[in-house]
Amino acid sequence: MDRRPLRLVRADQPVSGLAAILAGRTPSGAYHWVSNWPPGRVREPVEEAGWRFAHLEGARIESVPELHDALAEALDLPDHYGRNLDALADCLTDLPAHQVLLWDTWSVLARAEPRVFSIAVDLLGSSLTVLLRGPGPETGLPTLD
Repeated sequence: MDRRPLRLVRADQPVSGLAAILAGRTPSGAYHWVSNWPPGRVREPVEEAGWRFAHLEGARIESVPELHDALAEALDLPDHYGRNLDALADCLTDLPAHQVLLWDTWSVLARAEPRVFSIAVDLLGSSLTVLLRGPGPETGLPTLD
């Protein structure tokens, strides 16, 4: 997949946040992200850089089955996705390497199912860039500005 830097990013200038990830200056992984951009505005630079974009609105994700249903839809996982963490790990290996998952209101699941939330974020962050946006319990993840 094409990994072009954002048009506003010049090689001789420092960059931060999402632009740094898209430019290859910050590694993919899971981050807390401080931004008030609407999802559509986040999608634009991600796709312009040749990456895939997915969005989860976490206010509706209160249980493990709801998480798997939301991930299947957002990440366009195959119909045979088994809707469990092992199946998620298997399906993530087939996703494009350069993908951003913006997860708004993630704290709902983090409080309701902390163990599953932690494992899911670790799995997702090992295969794509996860941006947890909004307040929530401490996760130990780095913050991306």
